[in-house]
Amino acid sequence: MCASETPLHIEDTNCPHGWLQHGEITFQDYQMKYRDNTPIVLYSFNLTIHGQEVVGIVGRMGSGKSSLGVALFCLVEPAAGRILIDGVDICSLGLEHLLSKFSIIPQDPVLLSGTIRFNLDPFDHRTDEQIWDALERTSLSEMVSTKVLGELVVDPGLDPGLGQRRLPSHPFRIHHIILIDEATASTDLETDTLIQRTTREGIRGCTVLIITHRITTILNCDRILVMSNRKVVEFDRPEVLRKKPGSMPAALLATASSLLSSGEGRPQ
Repeated sequence: MCASETPLHIEDTNCPHGWLQHGEITFQDYQMKYRDNTPIVLYSFNLTIHGQEVVGIVGRMGSGKSSLGVALFCLVEPAAGRILIDGVDICSLGLEHLLSKFSIIPQDPVLLSGTIRFNLDPFDHRTDEQIWDALERTSLSEMVSTKVLGELVVDPGLDPGLGQRRLPSHPFRIHHIILIDEATASTDLETDTLIQRTTREGIRGCTVLIITHRITTILNCDRILVMSNRKVVEFDRPEVLRKKPGSMPAALLATASSLLSSGEGRPQ
């Protein structure tokens, strides 16, 4: 029998009223594995991500980057340790309460069968004005400017391309903590630049974790987290890691600087 996931609601939780104001994330001796009979995928994780900080997460395939998102969204229970968000153990919270505070922009874009409004605001929490503001911030307003929000997205004239599909998830479900998981992996440079600009301008005041494969994406992060063998290897500001001999970000940032100086990869 499969183990039951965390319930949607947990009565008598000690969560303070108005919880999650800052978005500070603390991993305390955290360990994770996907099933009881499988290896540990995150080893003794200890780090603190400050509230409203933008952190770029880099590492080779299999280093444990995406496992951080699995841990944060409580998709599996910890093997040891805990994760605190603004001082509250997230395992003590019901999933609905916890996940209502998070947003994720995934690697694989998805449009659900239904209307534009449903895809942007599936729980009908937003006004038309908020939806149009979000469309403008993601440069999608022109695509639907002559249509109504109740139009079906299966309309051939409204079905966006691969890069544009991930943009509607950008402005909504934004609360306090946002995970961007390889959101530019399948996009061209123009769409990548658009997503980066939207991220910088549209989600200020949030704690943002950016799992990325493109060098230029981490240049404007507050700090860079380097993972290897499912452990934290380096975690510091880009300007510090740039000067550190043998640092992986130093090599990445040197390459990025070379690209930018030559005009390639420069945000517009």
